[in-house]
Amino acid sequence: MSILLEMAMFPTDQSESKSEYVAQVIEVIRDSGFDYQLTSMGTIIETKELSQALEIIQKCYDVLDKAGCNRVYSTLTFDIRKNHKNRLKTKVESIENKIGSVSK
Repeated sequence: MSILLEMAMFPTDQSESKSEYVAQVIEVIRDSGFDYQLTSMGTIIETKELSQALEIIQKCYDVLDKAGCNRVYSTLTFDIRKNHKNRLKTKVESIENKIGSVSK
């Protein structure tokens, strides 16, 4: 099974710049050991089970809570597909096979 989770999470009650807090969230994701891709608007993570993705979300929230954030905004999008793996890479490759390189 492949769970793709696209997420963004940051506090709304802290400073105008969110990078200090987003960096803490990304550190949790990086340390999870799962493949991920950071973009300018969110992060895509691939896990094998839904429970693993949900656990990462909880840990990300916990780190912001511990940092004193009283209000946290988050967007979460899941793409769950049985009998597949490595879709973080292969979904992009599928498009590139049709039109060529898409990343700059």
